[in-house]
Amino acid sequence: MKVVIVEDELAASENLAFLLKNLEGSIEILAVLDSVKASIAYFSKNNEAELVFMDIHLADGLSFEIFDSIKIEAPIIFTTAYDQYSLQAFKVNSIDYLLKPIDEDELASSLEQYKGQFKGKGLYGDQVTGLLNLMNTKKTAYKSMYLVPHRDELIPLKTENMAYLYIDTGIVKAVTNDNQTYIMEQNLEDLESDLDPSEFFRLNRQFIVRRDVISGIKQYFNGKLIVNVIPPSPEKIVVSRAKSPEFKNWMNQ
Repeated sequence: MKVVIVEDELAASENLAFLLKNLEGSIEILAVLDSVKASIAYFSKNNEAELVFMDIHLADGLSFEIFDSIKIEAPIIFTTAYDQYSLQAFKVNSIDYLLKPIDEDELASSLEQYKGQFKGKGLYGDQVTGLLNLMNTKKTAYKSMYLVPHRDELIPLKTENMAYLYIDTGIVKAVTNDNQTYIMEQNLEDLESDLDPSEFFRLNRQFIVRRDVISGIKQYFNGKLIVNVIPPSPEKIVVSRAKSPEFKNWMNQ
C-alpha cells in the first residue's frame, strides 16, 4: 500500500510512519508533507497514493485549503485533536479519523476499514464543503458550571474557577484557582467532552488542565514534557512524547 502523510509535526509524522510499518511491513511511505503549499505542489504532479493520512492544522493553514486548488483521488484519514462533537461530524460525512495521539489498535482498525470500505473512494467537493461547514459550527453547549458536593450541601462550581481536574485513587477531583478541592461525580472522559477545548486540555490519562493556570513547561526525557500549574498539582504532570506536539499546538493558539 502506498501512503502519503500530511503532518507538520516531525515527531507525530515519525510516530505514524513507525506504527504503519509495524502494522504492515509492505506499506510504502511515498512522501511526508508539512504544509498546504507543499501538499498542493505534490498532489498536482503525483497521483500514486492509495491512502492519505492528513492532519487538519498545518503550519500554513487548514488542510482543507488543499482541496480549493486540487482534487485528491485517494481516500483520506484525518488525524485530529478535535472534540467528540466534531469527530462525529467526520463519521456523518463518511470520512474516517484518528484522534491524536494515535493509538496503534485504532490505526489498525482504520486500515481495515479502508480495505473494506474506502478503497477507491476519494474525497470530493461536497464532502469537503460539508466537513468545513461542520467544523465551522461551534459547539455552544460547553459546561459553565457544575453542582458539586461539599459537606452536607451542593454548591455551584463555575468552570472558569477550575484550575485543573485529576484522578486521585479512582476519584475525580477539581482543584480551584484558590486551591480548594472538590469531588466530581463525572468521570474524566465526560468532563473532557463537556469542557470548552479552547480553555481545557487533557494532558494525560489523569489530568485535564485549564490554559490560564499553566505557569511553565519543562523538557523531559524522551521528548516528554512536564507541565507546572498554579496552584501546584499534588504530583508531577507529564505529557507523553506522542501528545507533546498536539499540546504545543494548543498552547500556540
